[in-house]
Amino acid sequence: MKSFFTFLIITVLNISMVFSQNTAEKKSTAALNVSLLKKEFIIPNLNEISHKVWIYLPPNYHNSSKKYPVIYMHDAQNLFDAATSYAGEWEVDETLNKLYKKTGKGFIVVGIENGGEERLNEYTPWENEKYGGGKGVIYVDFIVKTLKPYIDDHYRTKKQQKNTGLIGSSLGGLISYYGGLAYPKTFGKIGALSTSFWFSEKVENFTQEKGNLKNVKLFLLVGGKEGDDMDKDTQNMEKLLLKTGFKPKNLNTKINPEGKHNEAFWSSEFSAIVSWLYHIKQ
Repeated sequence: MKSFFTFLIITVLNISMVFSQNTAEKKSTAALNVSLLKKEFIIPNLNEISHKVWIYLPPNYHNSSKKYPVIYMHDAQNLFDAATSYAGEWEVDETLNKLYKKTGKGFIVVGIENGGEERLNEYTPWENEKYGGGKGVIYVDFIVKTLKPYIDDHYRTKKQQKNTGLIGSSLGGLISYYGGLAYPKTFGKIGALSTSFWFSEKVENFTQEKGNLKNVKLFLLVGGKEGDDMDKDTQNMEKLLLKTGFKPKNLNTKINPEGKHNEAFWSSEFSAIVSWLYHIKQ
């Protein structure tokens, strides 16, 4: 069992989502090509929370007839807008706008807001004896069976597995890792950042059962200053994946010695992660 430091991370992230609801006085930093879907989603059997969904469209979306790869992400409150974030944003919109300007490569990003105090339940596939959780299977099923079909019906998307990503950090990294291995025919690009592998020992059996994948690319990122041996946990999971049969060429593990458990770290690495996952040369 990990230390109080890890539990503090979870608590702060959960509180941050509640805090972000009261941010009317803050100035929005979201780019003009970011918006909220009019439709909100209540996820059956998960909770009664109406989940807002943010969507980022590439700069040329409305001036073309092209279809685009789609990246699904968690913790939408922290992805695009400093006004809704607790401790800074990922700057996903600014980063991808710059990437488009430089390379001509565009993406659709679908960001799902978490349920505040329900975040731990939503992002954990297994229950922890001390902290609870364990409803992440329902959450991922919602993305695959409800949200993705809705997005594919309403936007010009490249629907194939090779064009569909799932990226998150911390517990969001854990649920992204789970989603990629559980639904390899849906998600072909996985970004598991600062992943909370410590949350349940069941992740090891799950990896041994599901990790022999041929067509899924996985980027594991962790910082050397995150605490609680998170870097060692990530290295151990890398070894287990390779032992299970995961293709080495499809696995990229990066340990940034100066990386900390925060949005600034994840933001600084986001462009490189997307570029590696989608074969973009900068």
